[in-house]
Amino acid sequence: MVKKTTKDLAFSKVSVNDLILFCIHFIISNSEQCSFERLVKECFTLFPDTLKFPRYPIWPDSRKLDRPLRALRNEKLIIGDPKTYFILTETGEEKSAVVSKLLRQGKLL
Repeated sequence: MVKKTTKDLAFSKVSVNDLILFCIHFIISNSEQCSFERLVKECFTLFPDTLKFPRYPIWPDSRKLDRPLRALRNEKLIIGDPKTYFILTETGEEKSAVVSKLLRQGKLL
């Protein structure tokens, strides 16, 4: 049995959608365009347990971003698609700031 750390347990309380919002904000705040590939890389780098393949944990499973990205678009938190770039709406910016504060206060990042 694998023992979970406090950091793992804290991340499990944050939804995948919120982690994606945080990563989009992080990428854009570094003056980069948020392409799908860049988003997968950032999500996997920061939150590998959320995105890994079960049998191949050193590789990201980008399919795990598909439904959350559609949900974020439907909630009008992001604009864009995997063929172009993602940006945050004003509401998405506000929510990503809350998520960022939560992650930083929990000393997760």
